[in-house]
Amino acid sequence: MKLRLRLMAPIVLAVLLGQPLFAWGPIGHRIIGRIAQNHLTPEAAHAVDALIGPETLAQVSTWADFIRSDPAWKKAAPWHYVDIPDGETYATMKKNPKGDVVWAIRHFSAVLRDPKASHADKQVALKFLVHFVGDVHQPLHVGRPSDRGGNDIKVTWHGQPADLHWVWDALMIDDQKLSYTEYAAFLDHPTQEQIESWQSSGVLQWVRESYDLRDQAYDIGNGQLGFKYTYKNLPVVEHRLLQAGVRLAGLLNSIFSSPAPSSPTP
Repeated sequence: MKLRLRLMAPIVLAVLLGQPLFAWGPIGHRIIGRIAQNHLTPEAAHAVDALIGPETLAQVSTWADFIRSDPAWKKAAPWHYVDIPDGETYATMKKNPKGDVVWAIRHFSAVLRDPKASHADKQVALKFLVHFVGDVHQPLHVGRPSDRGGNDIKVTWHGQPADLHWVWDALMIDDQKLSYTEYAAFLDHPTQEQIESWQSSGVLQWVRESYDLRDQAYDIGNGQLGFKYTYKNLPVVEHRLLQAGVRLAGLLNSIFSSPAPSSPTP
């Protein structure tokens, strides 16, 4: 019983403080991982299996959130997001010297490409990369610094206290009452044109897309959110989950191709 209470304590604290434990929530990240797994080339699928098998991309997709309580990975906290002030771009904003999600995607992509990197380092890099490609597609992970990406915006969700960030990370997704495998199967029907277009883009475009979507996310009226908000924004959530999965696969296909081409990120 004491162990259960200790395990529940961070969750209770997160709810009380309005701080999400996860980005996209576990289901969202697993959807992205499952979609990405479906679009890997045989060569990339073999490389992924060699690094994390028998686990899948869906299984490791939440690792970056679960290790937040480990003091050794406290430094990773700012890597999950980048807050950009209104009217600025990633290029013009003042960068966090501790890193951000753009830095993290570039860094861990480079680790996976490095023939001198150890097997253990590449395992960690892959787990982080799966998570961070997902994070950057959530519009409020490119949110406003003034409210910490919507964390400080208190709302109600079907009458219950919540914050705006958590609505986007998990609540709209969880309300659909689908497993991540069911949700991935529902979403994973991109056209070949979409796949080629999405996979030819780079991380700065992913950031820009999230930035452009966030005004819609912040349009909350009186803050009493529910079915109307879901009707307007769930299609955006689902589109970003699909894009993230397809793009993650494209990035891994590029990294694990032989010979490795140049990185698709600027």
